[in-house]
Amino acid sequence: MYSTSMPKKSATRKSASRSVSVAAPRVLPGVVSITRQVHFNSAHRLYNPTKSQKWNIAHYGLCTNPHWHGHNYILEVSVRGAPDPDTGYIMDLGELKRILHTAVVDKCDHRNLNDEVDFLRGVIPSTENLVIAFWNEIAPRITAGRLYCVRLYETPRNFAEYHGPDLD
Repeated sequence: MYSTSMPKKSATRKSASRSVSVAAPRVLPGVVSITRQVHFNSAHRLYNPTKSQKWNIAHYGLCTNPHWHGHNYILEVSVRGAPDPDTGYIMDLGELKRILHTAVVDKCDHRNLNDEVDFLRGVIPSTENLVIAFWNEIAPRITAGRLYCVRLYETPRNFAEYHGPDLD
């Protein structure tokens, strides 16, 4: 017959009094980008108040509807830098998530971007303008690495990305 029980562990243990030398963990050299994705839902209207309604319809089509329209936005934010020698992180992704919620999501989710978001007042809320505005809100809060890219998906096929004023 075959035994179905597991073999028993030996009762002998190695002495805990031995001094064990532990090598410091390594962090490999290199520059890495990390990215956090968050989402929010907002309404907006693309409209230039200095132009006629005819001009706005010609340039924005249905997106200039005076009764607004909405999107399920996906925001991706990348931070670039060398991993910290103690943690192996550029920054804690949980901290990046907190920053994105404080700077953007909590202010924009289920809001009208034209009327209810203080840092967007007077800005045409195109995806292009939104990534610049979001960069300006996020960048001062990043304390490790450097903000590398803000990408905003308006739809699965339409997005804009911004790499900061230094690349203009």
